[in-house]
Amino acid sequence: MDNTAEVREFLMSRRAKVTPERAGLPAGTNRRVPGLRRSEVAVLAGVSVEYYTKLERGAIAGASGAVLESLARALQLSDVERAHLYDLARAADGIPTSGRRRRPSGQEAPPRESLQWTLDAITGAVAVVRNQAQDLVAANRLGRAFYSPVIGDGGRLPNLARFQFLDPAAKDFYPEWDRFAQMCVANLRTLAGRDPQHRGIQDLVGELSTQSETFRRLWAAHDVRVHGSGTKRFHHPEVGALELAYEELEFTGDEGLALVVYSAQPGSPSAERLQLLASLAAPPVPAA
Repeated sequence: MDNTAEVREFLMSRRAKVTPERAGLPAGTNRRVPGLRRSEVAVLAGVSVEYYTKLERGAIAGASGAVLESLARALQLSDVERAHLYDLARAADGIPTSGRRRRPSGQEAPPRESLQWTLDAITGAVAVVRNQAQDLVAANRLGRAFYSPVIGDGGRLPNLARFQFLDPAAKDFYPEWDRFAQMCVANLRTLAGRDPQHRGIQDLVGELSTQSETFRRLWAAHDVRVHGSGTKRFHHPEVGALELAYEELEFTGDEGLALVVYSAQPGSPSAERLQLLASLAAPPVPAA
């Protein structure tokens, strides 16, 4: 991905979101752009208009931490957006976002056998592992049953972003499809900022950009987010409506892999339906 373009479009999109009123500035008249003017951002950040213009054109290499912090405050960036700005600056400086050695693109190791044992030990919740390119790389038994609309008949673990934007079944599986689409793209944008040379992410973004107008529009918004935790609604073809809490945990020993666990509130209808799905997915009892 072109870091210069990424920086330029991210800063411009954030500037457009901050109104003069939010920044404590007079609105004035004859404003030709949404949000703040470059000169207003420069004043708020304590830098010259010429220097901010240079930054917004993508020349962020060499920007100090103090300048980045000033920009984050002037543009009222969220914690995730601020981290994304730092990731873009590190990429411009040629500095990796992590001190760990990166695995060469296209050489992701298969999941360890012990990882599958761990997933299989989780029996009352959906447990899956995904990589940075949104591939599901491992799942427990309930996870495979839960994601059966995504996996399909072939049994091969799929790509979640590809399913979201290219498979019509996604709008049935995700009742809040628009919200899921925004979350998916914003999360992918965050991961791309952390590792801009990741070939899997580059290829996925290129594919979805050419095949989905919605993806192109959301990608152009430059919104970022991290999964973390929350609640999502699903509609499963076998058990119906499910409202599940999710927790996402990154692996310390496998960079780029994350464990996502979906569980239901005890005693809720969703818990009963998830238990039913688990029983449907259970292996048959051997005959005596």
